[in-house]
Amino acid sequence: MTTATVDITPGAPLTLLSEDEQMFQQSVRDFAIEKIRPLVHKMDHDAKMDPDLIRSFFDLGIMGIEVPDRWGGAGSTFFNAVLVVEELSHVDASCGVLVDVQNTLVNNALVRWGNDDQKSKYLSMLAKDTVGAYALSEAGSGSDAFALALKAADNGDHWVLNGQKLWITNAAEAGIFIVFANANPDAGYKGITAFIVERDFPGFRIGKKEDKTGIRASSTCELIFEDCRVPKENVLGEPGKGYKIAIETLNEGRIGIGAQMIGVARGALEYAVAYSKERKQFGKPISDFQGIQFQIAQAATELEAARLLVYNAARLKDAGKPFLREAAQAKLFSSQVCERVTSIAVEIFGGNGYTKEYPVEKFWRDSKIGKIYEGTSNMQLATIAKTILTDRL
Repeated sequence: MTTATVDITPGAPLTLLSEDEQMFQQSVRDFAIEKIRPLVHKMDHDAKMDPDLIRSFFDLGIMGIEVPDRWGGAGSTFFNAVLVVEELSHVDASCGVLVDVQNTLVNNALVRWGNDDQKSKYLSMLAKDTVGAYALSEAGSGSDAFALALKAADNGDHWVLNGQKLWITNAAEAGIFIVFANANPDAGYKGITAFIVERDFPGFRIGKKEDKTGIRASSTCELIFEDCRVPKENVLGEPGKGYKIAIETLNEGRIGIGAQMIGVARGALEYAVAYSKERKQFGKPISDFQGIQFQIAQAATELEAARLLVYNAARLKDAGKPFLREAAQAKLFSSQVCERVTSIAVEIFGGNGYTKEYPVEKFWRDSKIGKIYEGTSNMQLATIAKTILTDRL
């Protein structure tokens, strides 16, 4: 099995990063290569994240990047969270999405919508040693995100939740869940309410774990609520505002998925470039053939364009400027590019690329999810079209 790579990260994007950001990016890259890469094959085979690796994420400080330091977080920027997701995904997309969900969805929701007591209790846990999960999707609620069947009933000093959630990332490891339920079905989407659910709350349990094609080490599970009691103080925001919390956090989460996809594409392309110099046909390396050179050039160009879209959306978010369209464009294009680049990488490896003995088939499998979760490509196109038709370019 070849393990050699060629670092194809171009110099130009570094001009978009401050010196501190460059140093931070390099430290995460070194960690990913040294600590994650040796575990990737086994974690993918076993469909399980190494628990010691998760602990190391907390030790490194990347599970609470935007969490203010008074609650144990790094007090850093959304852009740095994006850099982390890219660098981890460059080695393993499962690690990238675990950290992405923690930062761009769970922590983000609590930072923006939690009250002081909730922030003090839960952000401290999430920055220190507790994995979080974000539970919106259901069997009949995918792109139609607010067609929720999970019901929440007001029972005096607590709420009672009944129903199920599906496809919940991080569920097997998580201790804290941001859960969206319908507390007033007659009010439509305005009845959606967000709750903070702890893993040991009565009536709550983790159900089936999905056996996935890609990102296999990332857990994706069913959640089951059977008269689950949730204290009144665990409503996030206020009753009926869950739809707003979901929409706004997912807009930011899509930039994180964009970062995951450019990381995956870069990882595959680096292996492909290195292998093209090793593999010989007709007496010379296949990298000498123009057909291979042009494929690599096209892939690298599209990857760079995707990276700039992702970085731009993240910068806009940190600057407090509108980024709805830019986030949708970043996710749409980066997921398209990732699928193309990883496919090219498999083809450059030839027959070896289609075997699990070599690394590129995993990047290829991991790429497909980018067009599906946190808003399908069609939903991104709908968002982009709507913002263009109701605004000026």
